[in-house]
Amino acid sequence: MTQNKPKNPWLWIPSLYMTEGIPYIVIIVVSVIMYKKLGVSNSDIGLYTSLLYLPWVIKPIWSPIIDLVGTKRKWFLYMQLVLALVFIGVGFNTSGSSFFFISLAFFWMGAFASATNDIASDGMYLIALKPDQQSFFVGLRGTFYRIGMITGQGLIVIIAGYLETSLGDNSKAWSYTMIIVGALMLLLTAINFLTTPKVEEESKDTSKKEASFAMVFSTFFTKKNIGISLAFVLLYRLGESQLVKMASPFLLENRQTGGLGLSTSEVGFLYGTIGVIALLLGGILGGIAISKNGLGKWMIPMALSLNLPNLLYIALAHFQPENIVFAGTVVVIEQFGYGFGFAAYMIFLIYLAEGLFKTSHYALATGFMAMGMMFPGMVSGYIQEWLGYTGFFIWVGIAMIPALIIAKSVKYPKEFGKKTE
Repeated sequence: MTQNKPKNPWLWIPSLYMTEGIPYIVIIVVSVIMYKKLGVSNSDIGLYTSLLYLPWVIKPIWSPIIDLVGTKRKWFLYMQLVLALVFIGVGFNTSGSSFFFISLAFFWMGAFASATNDIASDGMYLIALKPDQQSFFVGLRGTFYRIGMITGQGLIVIIAGYLETSLGDNSKAWSYTMIIVGALMLLLTAINFLTTPKVEEESKDTSKKEASFAMVFSTFFTKKNIGISLAFVLLYRLGESQLVKMASPFLLENRQTGGLGLSTSEVGFLYGTIGVIALLLGGILGGIAISKNGLGKWMIPMALSLNLPNLLYIALAHFQPENIVFAGTVVVIEQFGYGFGFAAYMIFLIYLAEGLFKTSHYALATGFMAMGMMFPGMVSGYIQEWLGYTGFFIWVGIAMIPALIIAKSVKYPKEFGKKTE
């Protein structure tokens, strides 16, 4: 089945997972900042950008095609090329009376391409690595996925803020920024073309071709304890799913309306420098901890790590400190907690995908993950406008309670993820 000698995972995992993280964060999070700076209301931002999660929710519908047709490598390379063109398209449509809906249309195309890219890239990870390698490299994989996210949420936003200041025109600034994102995606696509291994043949594997869509889905939904497992996937990030939509508007909002009044570049700096250091440290330590002791020991501590730091936003909203150090401290704690706590989530998704049709089953699991982000995020802007920022962050704190309950109740092998000697 192998066409050539597999390449060292250290060579291709970093760029492949950066190319997953960048388009996701630009479409889901950076779009929020862009629309905020271009005058769109919080309620519209929360609703329409949360609907962009939909392709990640429904991607299991077409994930069997990627299992049964072509190769994972061809799928993700084509999708990455489409994403580059999408961002360039957004860059040429950041002004005019219809800019909001035209740019949303491009982001929709990008969301479908990015979701498909995720399916194929994760499939490559699952078929190119042995089980012990999958556990070992989950930390590296997660780290570079987050580096991709922080590149978008940090470096790209800093560039946008610099262009806003130097050009004096937010529309032009975000136009150039999105074109830069498109160029970056072209570069990463070329790197992945050169580095990723060819571990599949496009042939005539009749055993796979005979597998029906119904079989792919049924073997997932008949897994043991699937009900509580899906409840975990949906609820683990219930608070975060709302926080992530309103955190950037809160930091950018002027102080008279309850925000902290930070500039675009300052928000990019917080997430792109000190935030990324904290996030990487948390993610690396999380992967090491599970590899050493297994998922059972760390599930509850990691659930607390991911959720408790969100409470610090209540203090920020109540006191509205003028010194950026206070906001920076909260970002560091939150990002470290997120990195550490997300490790348990990712290992559980890998466990849930075990068995037949790993690529499709992982896509199903991450589809439910996206659903858990989409629906709460859709109403987050309305809740914030109704409660104000302080009341909203109190609500986010309440929303973490189901996540902690389900983390305690979910079933899985306690030693799962532990490195075998």
